[in-house]
Amino acid sequence: MSDCSISKDECGHYDVAVIGAGSAGFSAAITAAGEGAKVALIGYGMIGGTCVNVGCVPSKTMIRMAEALYGARAADRFAGISAEASINDWGKVIAAKDELVETLRQKKYIDLLPEYKNVSYFEGAARITDTGVEFNGIEISADKIIVATGSSPGIPDIPGLATIPYLTSTTALELNVLPRSIMILGGGYIGCELAQMFARAGSEVTLLTRSRLLPEAEPEISDAVTGFFEDEGITVLTGLAYREIGKADGMISLEIEQGGKSEIISADHLLLTTGRTPNTNGLGLAEASIELSANGGISVDGHLRTTKRGVYAVGDVTGRDQFVYMAAYGAKLAALNAMNGDSLEYDNTAMPWVVFTDPQIAGVGLSEEMAKSAGFDTKISVLPLDQLPRALAARDTRGLIKLVADAKTDRLLGAQIIAPEGSDSIQTATLAIKHGMTTKALGETIFPYLTTVEGLKLAAQSFGKDVTKLSCCAG
Repeated sequence: MSDCSISKDECGHYDVAVIGAGSAGFSAAITAAGEGAKVALIGYGMIGGTCVNVGCVPSKTMIRMAEALYGARAADRFAGISAEASINDWGKVIAAKDELVETLRQKKYIDLLPEYKNVSYFEGAARITDTGVEFNGIEISADKIIVATGSSPGIPDIPGLATIPYLTSTTALELNVLPRSIMILGGGYIGCELAQMFARAGSEVTLLTRSRLLPEAEPEISDAVTGFFEDEGITVLTGLAYREIGKADGMISLEIEQGGKSEIISADHLLLTTGRTPNTNGLGLAEASIELSANGGISVDGHLRTTKRGVYAVGDVTGRDQFVYMAAYGAKLAALNAMNGDSLEYDNTAMPWVVFTDPQIAGVGLSEEMAKSAGFDTKISVLPLDQLPRALAARDTRGLIKLVADAKTDRLLGAQIIAPEGSDSIQTATLAIKHGMTTKALGETIFPYLTTVEGLKLAAQSFGKDVTKLSCCAG
């Protein structure tokens, strides 16, 4: 690490200054260093950013913990078997999660810095200037700047909320005592994942959303996950408005309006999962003539350039494609463009996404609605999991696979899966879309039997035949 607290001259000049030391920031710094650049990496807050510290890593290990509980309780789906599982020490669960986070932060971030001799790491709240970046009262000069400051939990505008203690996706995973009851506002992927995790751990959960669960997913997927949640005892309330929030009888109470009727929902804890807000405050964007998009993120073009020459922005701070792997991808591309002349273009056409509920939900490409809006004449195929041999053998037929294709060319446009092992199957559809495959070609591809991914083949074959009339592997 470097200390830039003495003078500007000692800090020197850099080819690239990267603001933000999370996944995107490290990706940009490592890539630029690999191109021979002298790089200043400026972090603020905990090194490693959202994913390793308060996002992907802690949430997914907690979700797996809850899946272990559910797996034991659901063992009786196999004849002759019964099992039980319970949490006997919530504090140890949290401590194990924290230990994993600390280990990965050390190995994947802190320990990496000495490996890159031409990357200097600084800490401080950074602001863009005419010639570079300023932090801790010191200014360094840089030819190019890459902004990778990420995002933070968004806070909705609800009367009374400012007077109520609430949880975010960050603080909810730090609770030392398992909530007896919790209401969760927001039906996106974070709300769905945490709702199921807390319910399986033993909390009484109410999940509330203005629209429907996972509104960007196919309606069939949304309906399916809603039903699965209700089967597990989660109260799901959709299509509502939040009116006012307060405290009553020692509990948090929320007044909602649904179907023209008002209702009061109460719980011990309130968790907000109503989206994420790009971290743009304090960067000096207005002074630098860097424009924001309608969602509050930094506006960038296809090469990830902002409206100020020589300044790029990547990841969550742009307000789009808020997935850690897309942040890292964009950061690498921006660094290469900064060093080599802006020849590379950001492409999210075949961007896979995953929701780590159980069953898992995954998708890539266009939904049916998106494809129609884009002007395609579409055709669809929906394969219930009770037609998939793997699901039958596992005694778990929760889910479906939906494919969207161009009716004129037969080219696969999109795929969405809800299945216990759905996340590990979506990459096949990603490659099919990336390489312009037709559903006929996908249906004729050899897939291993008794796998979840074989469902993509069966769904593709369903465009032209009734797969219920095929013997095993006959297609």
